[in-house]
Amino acid sequence: MPALLEVKGLRTQFQTREGLVYAVNGVTYQLDEGETLGIVGESGCGKTVNVLSLLRLIPEPPGKIAGGQALFQGKDLLKMSSDEIRHVRGAQIAMVFQDPMTSLNPVLTIGRQLTEALELHLGMNKEQSRQRSIELLEMVGIPKAGDRLNDYPHQFSGGMRQRVMISMALSCAPQVLIADEPTTALDVTIQAQIVELVKRLRDELGMAIIWITHDLGIIAGLAKRVIVMYAGFIIEEAPVRELYGDPRHPYTLGLLGSLPRLDETQHRRLVSIEGLPPDLLGLPPGCPFAPRCVYAMDRCHKENPPLESVSPGHWKACWVDTRREKTQ
Repeated sequence: MPALLEVKGLRTQFQTREGLVYAVNGVTYQLDEGETLGIVGESGCGKTVNVLSLLRLIPEPPGKIAGGQALFQGKDLLKMSSDEIRHVRGAQIAMVFQDPMTSLNPVLTIGRQLTEALELHLGMNKEQSRQRSIELLEMVGIPKAGDRLNDYPHQFSGGMRQRVMISMALSCAPQVLIADEPTTALDVTIQAQIVELVKRLRDELGMAIIWITHDLGIIAGLAKRVIVMYAGFIIEEAPVRELYGDPRHPYTLGLLGSLPRLDETQHRRLVSIEGLPPDLLGLPPGCPFAPRCVYAMDRCHKENPPLESVSPGHWKACWVDTRREKTQ
């Protein structure tokens, strides 16, 4: 069965005064129907630019999709006309952004922002779209939804605004929901509520999800498969259990080593990854992680390793066998 979304060799660049920024560098992955895929990595690694490129939301100029394909139901999103991609956005692939305050229009009521997509994509009249908007707000747990349609974004709390954003994203029953760090600006309790809400809606509606985050803890209980990005490259991909149980790339080891764990009987010192991410204006010739890597050898500084299979469904881009290095 073909994948719902298949990304092949996606490359995105930005022309700046300082030079060309290589933001996404030939990423390849796929998303199956009903699957939840996690994309993790530190800030600036290309997670968000990757998905914005799929929806053609990269500002051109300075941005440019320099190559690759993004096949959605067999059609290349990157080759669609402006009208074609506009009918995909929101209706078939929806996105929840990081900060709900800046994502919602402060001068339009919540009701107007919800009904707009319903009228545009589904052809509903004003009364139909109003009733559907109330249903959507109730679905995401907003009390007295009918009374809140005339309220403005500033009258909602951060958690409630994010619920509104999720209801807007689900308004046209999309096949794919992209969630770009949707819990970052929220406190821990509200974060947990939003994650549980998305899991429930995923199971009820059967949609596929791409969840972007730097928090590996959230991904553990949400995703089926995880992609780890660094400097615009995919450096490891595996099923969730395998990635957490047997990480094979030094960067993934570092990310997991910096997480506190509740299942350990002895206290363990958390580790940090020394150094800084590379400047995407001038990537080093070899592995972009080599300057920060404790396992790096000469070859790592000269050649960038390709993604290679280490077990079924598990790939890594590394010249070093971290398993062997750890036992020595």
